[in-house]
Amino acid sequence: MILENELPAGHQLMEGEIADLLDISRTPAREAMMKLEAEGLVEVRPRHGMKVKPISVSDMREIYALLTGLESTAAWQAASLDHDDSEIQKLLESVEKMGQALEKQDLQGWADADESFHRQLVAMSGNKRLIELVDRFIDQSHRVRMLTLRLRPLPLQSNKDHASVVDAILKKQPEEARRLHRIHRENAGKLLVELLEKHGLTQL
Repeated sequence: MILENELPAGHQLMEGEIADLLDISRTPAREAMMKLEAEGLVEVRPRHGMKVKPISVSDMREIYALLTGLESTAAWQAASLDHDDSEIQKLLESVEKMGQALEKQDLQGWADADESFHRQLVAMSGNKRLIELVDRFIDQSHRVRMLTLRLRPLPLQSNKDHASVVDAILKKQPEEARRLHRIHRENAGKLLVELLEKHGLTQL
């Protein structure tokens, strides 16, 4: 609900309300609140329940700086390792789905496939801690990406970037995979920040 902007920034819920909303008891509701707080999505205050944390332009700069470094390392590791055909196929399928979505100008379909691509790329690094960190930052940035999805130009270059990264992984070129992915993520972060500033979306 938070990731899909059904609960906007500043929205506050008490523990009992969360339990009722999710049709669970208070104990798992409390555990869910603690998990969301650990992931940086909400602020939990005693006797006040939880409040959805806003994300600022500064937050997005920091998140994308971290995603750029972490995912570039993941791309390097992915290109250094041997992989099952099924792992490579997941990357290729994501690229194909992104292309098909853009042909239909289906931005939501493109965004879903794009996120799958990035998560699969990081999973192929084989580094569990890296995977956990990237998952957390992708989740934190998700709702901002969804809010700006229809403000951005059609992401044709992004698809070309993905295909180039996959090609470097297939050719076992770790440094090239890292270089290409770093450029890709840097450009994505720059575009997102520019959109937020252009449309006055300083805090979401």
